[in-house]
Amino acid sequence: MSQARLPLDVEILKSRAQDGPCFVCATVARKPDYLHEMIYEDDDHVGFLDRWPTVAGKVLVAPKAHIEHVVRDLDDDQYHRLMAVVRLVALAVEDVLNPERTYVLSLGSQQGNSHLHWHVAGLPPGTPYDEQQFHALMAEHGVLEQSRADEQRIGKLIRDAIRRRTAA
Repeated sequence: MSQARLPLDVEILKSRAQDGPCFVCATVARKPDYLHEMIYEDDDHVGFLDRWPTVAGKVLVAPKAHIEHVVRDLDDDQYHRLMAVVRLVALAVEDVLNPERTYVLSLGSQQGNSHLHWHVAGLPPGTPYDEQQFHALMAEHGVLEQSRADEQRIGKLIRDAIRRRTAA
């Protein structure tokens, strides 16, 4: 059963990305307009639920430091540590949602959302093929309708899955 979708004004989102503060830095700083449901945090990285998810449990993972280029701004150790966090979060998302496929990709550009971040998005089982891949990630097709309680519930489930994985 698919979850209800709400239209999203993509122009407002674009304006926020291009004209507003860095959303990851604002999230790390816990600015009131940029609060997200945190699911992971260590000294160097954060993972938080996407405020406008296109699939349930969509998480963004980023370094806390304002880094913009995935290839040239990280040394080997930083890159491997970041990717270990991305993998840990992706495995926890899989534990909770049992997706057909888990998409892991880095988006953004110098023109908007320049802070390096990875999207971890579990494709719900049974999603029709023409609604998979990039289609499933595009806010232009609407975002999931969810309450703050829904966010907190899925956030707790993913945090608990991360704890189980790190305790093993």
